Amino acid sequence: MEDVYKVCPIYKNARITLRQTNLDDTEELLKCYSDKNSVPFFNSDNCHGDDFHYTSLERMKQAIEFWDFSYSNRYFVRWTIILNSTGEIIGTIEMFHRIAEDEFNHYGVLRIDLKSEYENQKIIDTILEIANESFYPLFDVKSILTKAFPAAKERLTSLEKNGYTPLDKKFIIYDNYFVRTIAD
Repeated sequence: MEDVYKVCPIYKNARITLRQTNLDDTEELLKCYSDKNSVPFFNSDNCHGDDFHYTSLERMKQAIEFWDFSYSNRYFVRWTIILNSTGEIIGTIEMFHRIAEDEFNHYGVLRIDLKSEYENQKIIDTILEIANESFYPLFDVKSILTKAFPAAKERLTSLEKNGYTPLDKKFIIYDNYFVRTIAD
């Protein structure tokens, strides 16, 4: 398997395309990250106070530059989500292999940030379809954790449909996580 930090794969299914986020995405991603209705669904756990509510092109650009820095330093991968039918950028996902001295060592963590009008089962199902099919070997993990708040009804339904179950305990100090584990 190719090293994701050397060659970032592009994924495409019937509904969406995922490709590595870059500065050309700044203007369109600002529409997602400035959407006040989207912010409550973003997972900002362990992000040093960043709530991902960006209201200027400059702040969005800084975030993308940080994501690029993080990719270059093998911290995480951030993909832009493109709606195939229109070419519109509708959000991002992030994935990484977590290394820590706790029970969640070697787990993958998946973050999904969507414009509020795309926070629905159809879109989330297509994201999870790619993650479930490709991210376990790509990131060398057996389990993927992702967050869904109780108010995120569409996301919760999609997670359950795609094999994610409530963690039923805190992930570090955080609540509302779901996990999907594959067999060896």
